[in-house]
Amino acid sequence: MKSSHARKTLRVTSCLVAAMLLSGCGIPQQISQIGKPMQVSQITDPLSRPGYRPITMPMPKPDIINAGPDSLWQPGRQTFFKDQRASKVGDIVTVTIAINDTADLQNETDRSKTGSESDGIPNFFGAESKILPNMFKGVDPSKLVGMSSSSTTNGTGKIQRSESVNLKLAATIVQVLPNGNFVIEGHQQVVVNDELRDLRLAGIIRPQDILNDNTISYDKIAEARISYGGRGMLSNLQTPSYGQQFFDAIFPF
Repeated sequence: MKSSHARKTLRVTSCLVAAMLLSGCGIPQQISQIGKPMQVSQITDPLSRPGYRPITMPMPKPDIINAGPDSLWQPGRQTFFKDQRASKVGDIVTVTIAINDTADLQNETDRSKTGSESDGIPNFFGAESKILPNMFKGVDPSKLVGMSSSSTTNGTGKIQRSESVNLKLAATIVQVLPNGNFVIEGHQQVVVNDELRDLRLAGIIRPQDILNDNTISYDKIAEARISYGGRGMLSNLQTPSYGQQFFDAIFPF
């Protein structure tokens, strides 16, 4: 009776663990997409996304400007004609991403250390000739402690990396900071042959860095956050299985 109850409890526990693993790994979602074309996500307001927080940065005190309503030249105006560049929340600016990063690093270390130390009590109020020989027979008081150590370290490291990303992304101004800088966010999804490519960008830019054609280079973005990845059949084949990732995470060897 007890063994039957134990088997039932073990079966229920195994089912619960399996369900937790499946739900945590996102397998049900992957299974539900079998035979269906890859779907892009819906366009949403960045300000309404869970976890969104407006950016706060150290800002100078705003300048007090007395604008003349009848003057042809208004403060802050850069031209008599309308400026086509992004300037307020909701405007769109094109970000040019051209990352060509290469690195070739090599490091070699060769270290060795040797130490030796000996201690004794050749003279200690006469005890070295009477007391110590009786307590420790056969021990030379002048050579009570002797230590030696030796260590050798050899290390070699080498890094070779080459990355190239060339893209353009339209980002939206989601916030204007008190000093006039813009907080931008952009999200782009492209599906090609059932493979989805996902590009995300966020950061802070200066209005004066926006060129006349309403574009800005990615290296002008402060606190830039750029991610480029994807998902689909090809990405799944190139990704280790969930079981392998689990064992790699818990096995120390």
